[in-house]
Amino acid sequence: MKGVIIAGGKGKRLRPLTDHLPKPMIPILEKPVMEYCVEYLKRYGITEIAVTVQYLSDKIMNYFGDGEEFGVRLSYYEERSPLGTAGSIKNAEEFLTEPFVAICGDVITDFDLMRGIQFHYEKQSLLTIFTTTVHNPLEYGIIKTNELGQVVRFLEKPTETEIFSNQINTGIYIVDPKIFNYIKKGEKFDFSLDLFPRLMNDGFPIYGFKTSGYWSDVGSIVKYEKTIHDLIDGTIKM
Repeated sequence: MKGVIIAGGKGKRLRPLTDHLPKPMIPILEKPVMEYCVEYLKRYGITEIAVTVQYLSDKIMNYFGDGEEFGVRLSYYEERSPLGTAGSIKNAEEFLTEPFVAICGDVITDFDLMRGIQFHYEKQSLLTIFTTTVHNPLEYGIIKTNELGQVVRFLEKPTETEIFSNQINTGIYIVDPKIFNYIKKGEKFDFSLDLFPRLMNDGFPIYGFKTSGYWSDVGSIVKYEKTIHDLIDGTIKM
């Protein structure tokens, strides 16, 4: 199985750290957050990895190179303008010809990836979303699943009155390449805002894999600082 790291984000909420660095290159204990993503995929035998880049892309490509130094092989797919999470992956369609793992380049986690992959195949899912529960889901996409694990409702960044679940989308997916049929090349297209609703409306199976363990999306200064403390404290099983 191959992987793809979505690494084109600007990280506006991380300014001033991202004034001169792309979000995936923000240092966490002396190495970029994206390096944790590379190590995570490699831990599960995923060494053929596409990386979608846009903002200050040279910083990422110069650091990681072809991936040999990190024990993987990296292929880069650059956007001229932001294409969204799913639109950026469309650029790597020729590389992603079999089911693949997609992960946002600002995520640090110790989720059991293999169990999620097994779940994906057991359910014959078109797209499987790794989910976890949080106390305050306002900053995330919230998900409701039925007793089989199939996603029946999804809402991106709800208001307080719209919250129907504390189960959230973690930005880690197992994806069948058939999803590319729904995305036009060069079109801005997002997983949660565009792809999920379209697949659900057409009756295609999307599943939520409920998992536990450590997960942090390093999307704000507060989360950035907390993630550093969690690594120092040994909260994350690396």
